[in-house]
Amino acid sequence: MKELILGGARSGKSRLAEQHAQASGLPVTYLATATVKDDEMRARIAHHQAQRPGHWQLVEEPLALASALQYHAATEHCVLVDCLTLWLTNLLCAQDEARLHHEVTTLLEVLPGLPGEIILVSNETGMGVVPLGELTRRYCDEAGRLHQAVARSCEKVILTVAGLPLNLKG
Repeated sequence: MKELILGGARSGKSRLAEQHAQASGLPVTYLATATVKDDEMRARIAHHQAQRPGHWQLVEEPLALASALQYHAATEHCVLVDCLTLWLTNLLCAQDEARLHHEVTTLLEVLPGLPGEIILVSNETGMGVVPLGELTRRYCDEAGRLHQAVARSCEKVILTVAGLPLNLKG
């Protein structure tokens, strides 16, 4: 089962994903894509760490997401990825077009065949004002295309708003 949980900042998407992972009853690997670049991000990461059960395995992978998923996905196991848009940001900031294309293409190729339960969290950024900056517009465009492609590979897609899940698929 593949599940995509979308939502805005502080929408409750990560909490919902963690609840679904816990409810699966399976061993969980939490695959974190965030990197610490400032105190605010350090605080966000610490908040997420405090929310997670201590017995979950933590894997930090900011760039090679498809490889990490291939390595950790297994039958009778749950992998929770938080989050796709931070991963995409890391790739965009690396300013390596070939790597960006390779990583996104590889993720989309391997995702349908991964065993076990896969829960993917991502920020829905395409519902507001069109950003002024070129990089921000590109980020929104790339995230939108990524979400559409990932949603096609998932059996379940949920949009989370104000802590409330809205089932879009499945």
